[in-house]
Amino acid sequence: MFLGHVITGGGVAVDPGKVRDMLNWEPPTTVSEIRSFLGFAGYYRRFIEDFSKIVKPLTSLLEKDKIFIWSEACQNSFDELRKRLTTAPVLAMPDVHKSFDIYCDTSKQGLGCVLMQEGYVIAYVSRQLRKHEQNYPTHDLELAVVVHALKIWRHYLLGHRYQIYTNHKSLKYIFTQNNLNLRQRRWLELIKDYDLHIHYHPGKANVVADALSRKTYVNMTMVS
Repeated sequence: MFLGHVITGGGVAVDPGKVRDMLNWEPPTTVSEIRSFLGFAGYYRRFIEDFSKIVKPLTSLLEKDKIFIWSEACQNSFDELRKRLTTAPVLAMPDVHKSFDIYCDTSKQGLGCVLMQEGYVIAYVSRQLRKHEQNYPTHDLELAVVVHALKIWRHYLLGHRYQIYTNHKSLKYIFTQNNLNLRQRRWLELIKDYDLHIHYHPGKANVVADALSRKTYVNMTMVS
């Protein structure tokens, strides 16, 4: 055990004791209880794909002057988070001597990325769109998620060559495009610090799901 995780030769898993706590967690009835639940769940967010999109109905209750109404969407969000945390995959341990792959996706709800190595998931990361980002054109959103991944996983990526996969085809040509806006130029300066290659892969090419289906899961009773 280390800081709420189970670490074995097979990878990193959620502490089964914390899983039991999650199963027994009652639905929040106040803003304070939502903060407590999200604080607990957020600690394990790297195990959960699209974490920020899932919690959006709950985080909306934290907004200033928001009337607390526990809606069906909130209950579904709460149940889905508990389900994801109690069936969390075993994340592979990264090897800094090997190359990484990053899969990026975005929507009008949020940004999401997956860090992988040799077909195994190392970590998930996601966040909700900020208000000004909701007005971004699609091309800027797709570039924003790449920049987000680079900043979050900088310690893994700097000094190594790696591949980025996106379902936005024009992003492949970002380094040769003319007439970039100021935001794109600023992001491009950051991207140039990294040794990367951007690939297009269609949305239907669900590489991450396929990799997860091949990844072995640790028996929680055996590693506790």
